[in-house]
Amino acid sequence: MAGRRIRAVANGGGLRTELYKGRTTSYVILACIVAACGGLIFGYEVGISGGMPSMPAFLEKFNFHSRDDDSPFYYCQNEDQRLTIFTSSLYLAGIAASLLASHVTKIYGRRLSILCGGLCSLVGAVLSGAAQYLPMLILGRIMHGIGLGFGNQAVPLYLSEMAPAKIRGALNIMFQLAITMGILCANLINYGSLQIRDWGWRLSLGLAGVPAILMTMGGFFLPETPNSLIERGRYEEARRLLTKIRGTEEVDAEYEDIKEASELAVTNPFKAIFQRKNRPQLVMATMIPFFQQFTGINAIMFYAPVLFQKLGFGTDASLYSAVITGAVNVMATLVAITFVDKWGRRALFLEAGVQMFFTQVVVAVILGVKFGGTKELDKVYAVISVIVICCYVSAFAWSWELLGWLVPSEIFPLETRSAGQAITVAVNLFFTFVIVQAFLSMMCHMKYGIFLFFAAWVLVMSLFVYFFLPETKSVPIEEMTSVWRRHWYWKRFVPDEDPPALPSYKRDRY
Repeated sequence: MAGRRIRAVANGGGLRTELYKGRTTSYVILACIVAACGGLIFGYEVGISGGMPSMPAFLEKFNFHSRDDDSPFYYCQNEDQRLTIFTSSLYLAGIAASLLASHVTKIYGRRLSILCGGLCSLVGAVLSGAAQYLPMLILGRIMHGIGLGFGNQAVPLYLSEMAPAKIRGALNIMFQLAITMGILCANLINYGSLQIRDWGWRLSLGLAGVPAILMTMGGFFLPETPNSLIERGRYEEARRLLTKIRGTEEVDAEYEDIKEASELAVTNPFKAIFQRKNRPQLVMATMIPFFQQFTGINAIMFYAPVLFQKLGFGTDASLYSAVITGAVNVMATLVAITFVDKWGRRALFLEAGVQMFFTQVVVAVILGVKFGGTKELDKVYAVISVIVICCYVSAFAWSWELLGWLVPSEIFPLETRSAGQAITVAVNLFFTFVIVQAFLSMMCHMKYGIFLFFAAWVLVMSLFVYFFLPETKSVPIEEMTSVWRRHWYWKRFVPDEDPPALPSYKRDRY
């Protein structure tokens, strides 16, 4: 009987999925929308950080040195290292907080971590907006980083556990959609704040409190996930909630799967995650966020305003750049919501890899041949470059930008899920920090070659996806182990052991 169950799972998991009843309720949609607001904070902070160096009042207040805009060499621009610390302190604090958040998430639940993230970000917004001295400003950024660590650790897990398997990708992408909308809003607010000479920068930093309040309210009013409730021994409450979010009383299959996964859980998930049987998930939790930061999105977004200036937009180039690339980002994310559960994760990764590789090579060739030193970029080539950049941004948006968060959040068993997500967040923020610290120097020394550098990385990561990442669409989150057992390489790490005895309703089926 158990053998029949294993064969059914090995043949694609279809019979297991059919046991899951219910529908997509308005209750679960609303809960996921509220939880996804945590992504607004991340996106807003990323967008605001990029706009601060262009605000003279902000630079004067903290005695930062602005970039040398008179330099004829566009690739090299000087920047005060203290200003870089203003940006990177956010990510360092987030790394430490994500590791702490994993314990809070496992012991006290996903909802409390979301609440902690919202409160810390709210404190950070108040400190940053009211800052009178540099230490106060940096402290505000650190509090924001702690908020990001908690939010980025808990929200993707929350969405993956609440969503039905068949639309888990679409609901989880709400987090990434919120990030892209946060970036776009921050860029627009930065532009508006430039018109307020003396205190506009305070408005930009202080408005981060708005998404922080939304996230905090979500922490108060959201339900806990059934997985977390079962993990903490609150079985009846979990069953009632599962019935409510699935809109049916027939939740035995899903409930028992979650309960069985919980019974296999361990007290030390960080120790368990390094066991041989969890090697596939650990590799993905490390490599996917690493690759996400080496796609070259920073090079593209940094250089876009220069190209827009060559198109004749003048001093408004940064606004047009932010609006156009931000709008493309949001629209591409909406495309992904539509197709991620139809086409699958691998298809989006691989298609985007081809698109991103060729667009970066084209930009490198144009800049290498037609631009640099004292040479001006012809408008025709500038138009081509902007179109190519939009193609790149769209490909990044529906692949590594959103799947970089979705895939790690859905592949871990319950016993190591909190630790796995913590590692994903920590690796992501660490290499974001590395790129932030090194990017200006890389641009100065590598010139247009930086696009070829990142294109090579896109090729490497696409090959990694092709050979090592199995498809995870529509697979129930507590049945994900079967995916690794079927994979040509990872099956050598995952034991093909008989599952525990099946409950009566499953024995009848199999």
